[in-house]
Amino acid sequence: MSELYVVGTPIGNLSDMSPRAVEILNTVDLIAAEDTRVTMKLLTHFGIKKPLISYYEHNLREKGTYIADRIAAGESCAIVTDAGMPCVSDPGEDLVRICVERGIDVKVVPGPTAAMSALAVSGLPTSRFSFEGFLSVTAKQRKAHLDEVKNYRYTLIFYEAPHKLRTTLNDLYEALGDRRISLCREMTKIHEEVLRGHISDMIKYYNENTPKGEYVLVIEGAKEEKQPEADIGAAVEYAKKLISEGAKASDACRETAKLFGFSKSEIYSEVMKSE
Repeated sequence: MSELYVVGTPIGNLSDMSPRAVEILNTVDLIAAEDTRVTMKLLTHFGIKKPLISYYEHNLREKGTYIADRIAAGESCAIVTDAGMPCVSDPGEDLVRICVERGIDVKVVPGPTAAMSALAVSGLPTSRFSFEGFLSVTAKQRKAHLDEVKNYRYTLIFYEAPHKLRTTLNDLYEALGDRRISLCREMTKIHEEVLRGHISDMIKYYNENTPKGEYVLVIEGAKEEKQPEADIGAAVEYAKKLISEGAKASDACRETAKLFGFSKSEIYSEVMKSE
């Protein structure tokens, strides 16, 4: 059957490879991989022998069409990434789009994801979140990205490489303030570590320690600003002022309700009490 399979692979621990993922990789005609050297180690571990096609950011247009042509001609293909779920913040997204546009059936074989795994152990709210991927290496674009999300009230998730972590933490502190944050690195691997605290704590820690491994940053959302409680007394005085200037009581209370956020009946009742 001519299909594209989006196959999740372990993010570190090979024991997390699902039986179905092994089965599909054993049965497809070819496998598209971000880095064929990394994928070859995985396939060798599970005794899988299938043709590999290199598919990454700089050749995705050319190879995407080539792969889709082969699937349309009757072959089946699996796409994998170096670790985790392909096609999410990943070049595989483009291959899925090409196949969908051509009416090729696309099926998913779920597997571990770094973002969801880090969110689950972060200790931060998980009911609503925004996955933001990697911040740009360009300072201007990075600032624009953070400016865009700084008022989001739900949890934010970013990926980051070790050599950029210190700069990113400083940028986060400047743009978002000193929020709670969870830094997850090397998940499911021997040196797995989750650090929890505030952004300032992480800046201090990594000024003294060298970042190592790939990171997932989980950051609390913006806090809802408390609105000052409206003063019913001020509203009543404003309504009485309008009345003294010649407005009808009902009109004055209606106008005041719009300005102060109370109901017209609340203001009218208080005005009448003070008469």
